[in-house]
Amino acid sequence: MTKELHISEVRAQFPALSRANSRGIVPAYFDGPGGTQVPRRVLEAMTDYLVGMNSNIEGEYEASVRTDELIARARAAGGVLVNGDPKGIAFGQNATTLNFLLTRAFGRLLEPGDEILTSTLDHDANVAPWLLLAQDRGLVVRQIDATGDLELDLDDLAAKLTSRTKAVAYTLASNAVGTLTPAARIAELAHRAGALAWVDAVHYAPHRRIDVQAIGCDVLLCSPYKFFGPHMGMAWLRPDLAAAWPAERVRPAGDRPPGHRFETGTLSHEALAGFVAAVAYLRSLGDAALGNESLNSAYAAIGAHEQELTAFFMGGLRELPGWRLLGVPDPDPCRRVATFGLLSERASPQELAKRLGDSGYYTWNGNFYALNLVRALGLDENEGMLRIGFAHYNTTGEVARLLDIMGGL
Repeated sequence: MTKELHISEVRAQFPALSRANSRGIVPAYFDGPGGTQVPRRVLEAMTDYLVGMNSNIEGEYEASVRTDELIARARAAGGVLVNGDPKGIAFGQNATTLNFLLTRAFGRLLEPGDEILTSTLDHDANVAPWLLLAQDRGLVVRQIDATGDLELDLDDLAAKLTSRTKAVAYTLASNAVGTLTPAARIAELAHRAGALAWVDAVHYAPHRRIDVQAIGCDVLLCSPYKFFGPHMGMAWLRPDLAAAWPAERVRPAGDRPPGHRFETGTLSHEALAGFVAAVAYLRSLGDAALGNESLNSAYAAIGAHEQELTAFFMGGLRELPGWRLLGVPDPDPCRRVATFGLLSERASPQELAKRLGDSGYYTWNGNFYALNLVRALGLDENEGMLRIGFAHYNTTGEVARLLDIMGGL
């Protein structure tokens, strides 16, 4: 049985959710696709590190030793989070920076004329690094189309794969419209062509369990600040690739174990402490008796609650005249997460976001760096769309009040 979330207990762990803004309003945070709020244990873990063990690494004194131990715990927590070998975990400033670093390392092994496939659905963090690499290495970058419901077109992917394809770069969930992709099938097609499966899991991570073994991917990137942690980035790559790819590093750093090879300079140790706490928070939502498998239970509970919110919102949205939902038109949890790209006949995305924000409903407007998708939809690249996203700490009451406000906009 799926463990049920006790939403009042969940919300009590997030200080921001009960804090009034400058207008005296306690806001409803529907801005999760741009970054979620954090539970108290994350705040405390980061403060405790800075107060009690703030140090650099590999020293011969207690604070430094404890920092080394923290980094090891963070790598282990990353392995648990993605269900992969912790030797493949690398941390960095953010997922975009890590992807530039990793694509450059992989690119040094490529030849002019080699091909990379990217996706219409992707955040530009998994597109632009390939385009820039192509300019430097004489590569060819091609784009996988989307269907009318803004799902990844598998037929188009199959048609564009060739013997020269070296990587297929794709998202697990669209950060703009919430579309889920058939990740394992894409990886299977990529591998059949001899290409790597290069996955952006940034928007997927707060909504679904990441499992690199089930997906069959070779490289995966995510951002802890999107799943209740601090601002930082994390990557997992197959340890054999991490050990073999040429890493760009300063000479004194040496050629250390796989994850460390792609961590340049000093990491944000306090962020690593927050990351460990964020994974512990997620595990706490599941069945503790399951050990590491508690994350499966936790994400099942998260998914069930978010599915309830999604069905409620989409049902109410159909009753509101003048609104257009972009992408998957039904609340099928196999096709979408609780993220919605919207347009209105009565106001621009910026005006809508401003009015909602003034009323205490925090949403986003713009292109969200999903440039290929905005172009495919024929939207103005700057105006983009309105984006509303639910996290597991949102309530049906908040969504009901949101629908009421939207009806009057």
